[in-house]
Amino acid sequence: MGVWKRNLKLILHNPMGMFGVATLSTFALLAIFAPLIMPYDPMKCQYIDGELARLQPPSMHFLLGTTHFGRDVLSQVIIGSRVALIVGSLAAIFLTFIGTNIGLVAGYCGGRVDSLLMRLTDIAFGIPFIPFAFLLIALVGPSIWNIIIVISFLMWRTTARVIRSQVLSLKERPFITAAKVSGASHLRIMYVHILPNVLPMSFLYIALGIAWSTLSEASLSFLGIGDPRMISWGQMLYYAFITGSARTAWWYVLPPGICIALFVISAFMVGQAYEEVVNPRLRKRNS
Repeated sequence: MGVWKRNLKLILHNPMGMFGVATLSTFALLAIFAPLIMPYDPMKCQYIDGELARLQPPSMHFLLGTTHFGRDVLSQVIIGSRVALIVGSLAAIFLTFIGTNIGLVAGYCGGRVDSLLMRLTDIAFGIPFIPFAFLLIALVGPSIWNIIIVISFLMWRTTARVIRSQVLSLKERPFITAAKVSGASHLRIMYVHILPNVLPMSFLYIALGIAWSTLSEASLSFLGIGDPRMISWGQMLYYAFITGSARTAWWYVLPPGICIALFVISAFMVGQAYEEVVNPRLRKRNS
């Protein structure tokens, strides 16, 4: 526990890390307390004097204006943080879990197992993300869980390569030789002796995975294959463009765009700060 506290202090000591943690924490609070914060129902059309409040500019009634369908933009931005948090967190955990295990097994086993898993990784690198997502979601239907599956299915490849390279150097160390001599099983060596040494790098890819996953979900929603039952920032941009509102209603496009940029940049900043924790030489260079 002391190690985690020390690492958190190092991240917060870094200006970029502090900004990233503060911004992501703000979005997390918005997602958790969204029903209490939202001024209106994000899916309900609003009316002014009996007329649909379509594309109303920011005012005292609607702080960020309204959409083409008369819905409150601020409420949609707040509830959209839930999709970003769910997709970003879960997809990042899943892709890091898959990539870490594949890299661990490939690096430790070597030989044919390594060749097979690395060729599988090469195939994953060769699959274009957007066309594959279109195909899979067309087959199984658009939903937030299918989007998480699509992201997790392809985005583990970089993590696998990095973890494999670390394992290749670690398995030649004396403590691994000592574990083999003592009769430890291959599974024990991989998950008890090697895994703790590569976990810091895995946690780094969780932070980066949050950014990749959020950006991927926003891209898919913007292309119209997001979950139609859940409001996301990408979906807001999608409706703004297909209704032609983006040309005149800047308040319809700017808030979700800024939220996507802030969320992704903050995740990358946390990853950058954590990278300095993993690699102290970067800390010395930047000090």
